[in-house]
Amino acid sequence: MQAVDIKNFQVNLNPTWCPGCGDYGLLRGLQIALSKLSLDPSQVVIVSGIGCSSNLPHFIKSYGYHSLHGRALPTAEGMKMANPNLTVIAAGGDGDGYGIGVGHLIHACKRNIDITYLVMNNQIYGLTTGQTSPTSDFGSKTKSTPEGNYEYSFSPIFLAISAGATFVARTFSGELEHMSEIIVKAIQHKGFALIDDISPCVTYNKKNTYQWYKERIYKLEDVGHNPYDLSQAIQRSTEWEDKIPIGVFYINQDKLPYDQLDPVIRQGGIFSKPLELTDDQKKEILYSFL
Repeated sequence: MQAVDIKNFQVNLNPTWCPGCGDYGLLRGLQIALSKLSLDPSQVVIVSGIGCSSNLPHFIKSYGYHSLHGRALPTAEGMKMANPNLTVIAAGGDGDGYGIGVGHLIHACKRNIDITYLVMNNQIYGLTTGQTSPTSDFGSKTKSTPEGNYEYSFSPIFLAISAGATFVARTFSGELEHMSEIIVKAIQHKGFALIDDISPCVTYNKKNTYQWYKERIYKLEDVGHNPYDLSQAIQRSTEWEDKIPIGVFYINQDKLPYDQLDPVIRQGGIFSKPLELTDDQKKEILYSFL
């Protein structure tokens, strides 16, 4: 596959993130992946919710849609069902995707619609200046938990696997080439793909820094992990704090994606249908009421 120029996916607009934010890494990794896949920007759409990370569609040359808080996934699913020829990517943060939007995440995993979901996970609410998020570590002191977080964080990797996602991975914004390779695999995968990207917040999360992660991260492929083994994937998904795995946790190629099951999508989606009814269709509808 001949890669296209990465400039095809770059815009003349400087991102508004804080200097050093991990979201810069995800933006660059996605641009590299799209160029490696030789995709046409006019055939790519990126859908986001609300939050710092959800500004991503503004900084990449493709179609983009800035939706409501926690609603990126149902919007992206609707786009893919209407026009299955599009490469649809949803993007957001841990608050948007694992907080208000977690219900949509579960059903997106279950349906296995062929979209890729990129979550920039910084374990904090960055846009609203540093409150505890669903993935904040137990004991984390934030604006909303000044005495320490009393809740235990949950694993989005474990959640996605158990909910039925057919491609589940974690990347790190400090490992750009590794990230871009995984994004390529996720987009090529036929079915719902979740990538949980460790994207450090340099302004409001002073615990989970780049250095903190670098001291703990290891690559799953370096230890012989088999992503087609469900039990291995679940076991690895529970690792955190002392050792943090990145890479592809789980792949399921046996479960058909939604677009291969739905009869309308199989015929090209609503996008391919004429707007007007034929005379025969009008007569059929009319006679059905008689």
